[in-house]
Amino acid sequence: MLAYLRKEERSLLYYIAAFLAVGIITLYLGKPELNKVYELSLSSGTKLPFWWFVAFLSVGTMAGFSLVSIYWRLADFRCDPYLMPITAALTSIGLIFLFRLRPQYAERQFAWLLIGLLVLVMVTTILRHIDKLAEYKYIYVAVGVVLLVVPIFLGQEQYGARSWLNLGLFQVQPSEFVKILLVLFLASFLAENRRMLINGNERMFGVSIPGIREYGPLVGMWGISLLILVFQRDLGTALIYFCTFLAMIYAATARVLYIILGLILFFMGGTLAYYIFSHVQARVNIWLDPWLYMEGSGYQIVQSLFALGSGGLFGTGLGKGLPDLIPAVHTDFIFSAIVEELGLFGGCAILVLYMCFLFRGLLIALNCRDQFLSLLTAGLTLLMGLQTFIIIAGVIKLLPMTGVTLPFVSYGGSSLIANFIILGIILNISHEVNGGNDREY
Repeated sequence: MLAYLRKEERSLLYYIAAFLAVGIITLYLGKPELNKVYELSLSSGTKLPFWWFVAFLSVGTMAGFSLVSIYWRLADFRCDPYLMPITAALTSIGLIFLFRLRPQYAERQFAWLLIGLLVLVMVTTILRHIDKLAEYKYIYVAVGVVLLVVPIFLGQEQYGARSWLNLGLFQVQPSEFVKILLVLFLASFLAENRRMLINGNERMFGVSIPGIREYGPLVGMWGISLLILVFQRDLGTALIYFCTFLAMIYAATARVLYIILGLILFFMGGTLAYYIFSHVQARVNIWLDPWLYMEGSGYQIVQSLFALGSGGLFGTGLGKGLPDLIPAVHTDFIFSAIVEELGLFGGCAILVLYMCFLFRGLLIALNCRDQFLSLLTAGLTLLMGLQTFIIIAGVIKLLPMTGVTLPFVSYGGSSLIANFIILGIILNISHEVNGGNDREY
């Protein structure tokens, strides 16, 4: 079984390697006048031939993923064979478009990718018995609160949010890692108190509800996290936290009442935030009528809509669009660049990859025998899905812009490392589902 899993995994990686190489070569052949732009280390000034880019981005990327697969084969790691190829495909698309948009960011993203793969190996090696993480739920609370408080006093403001820490060589966004701690806390707490949250021990208006001992710590952790994020003005991450909280509550209890109460609180909090924070008010106004602000604050979303519309079904062709007209196109709006040059079909292909990731993750959650592991897998998978939905909905003007990244595709070191940690935890749980840990006792 192990040999089959890894063989299936590596065979898919070969196709993705070819896809990545073809994408980078197509960019060069389609725009040869940009040859002098494609220099391996623009940040350090080192100038190397174009083919070094192909070697470092294509061969280097797939060699990294393949080496991880080989290591898992030698380490008897029985994880899902499709999640890493899906991740490799999304990462490759991100590298291709970063290479096309901002070559220097493609270089940095490649470096972060190698660090991410190293982190993935560490997570799948050290945290093999992941059920033991259920014992430290209040440590997650303490660490998470500290990580969220520090940027308020020592952080730097970017894109309207004060959520970044400058560490000299690079910047870190702690909230990207706190979302993992939030899911770990919720999974452990809900697994322990699931029965009481479902049945309750008190009644109000004829409806059974849990007591303060059951829901107090849950609401407390969630409320503190949201309050701190509001002070940071990182409202996109706050929305992800809130949606993940509701999704995990429903996954644990299947009670619609909690969803209804959560939505009521969301609309009340959203209305309050609209009147208190000018940042929120501006984003809502832009969402309602971006054309009114197209010369100023609405310029970004208007250019995104132009890009989406000009792509049509098949796109303008790789390297032949005008995505540079969109500010922050390499982070928040990279999906607009993809749709402009690959068309509606290309955008749908990205969505299908994310849907496959969600399907495999939820399938692992359903097959878990342990409640904590099941909730943890479902929570992390839904976290990825919700973040994807929120950013794409903002780009197409279905929701107000939130400023979060598209997982594995957008530029961002903190986001990429956090996503590889999430992937590693899910793969560890799939290893247990496939009976991997049974062989170790």
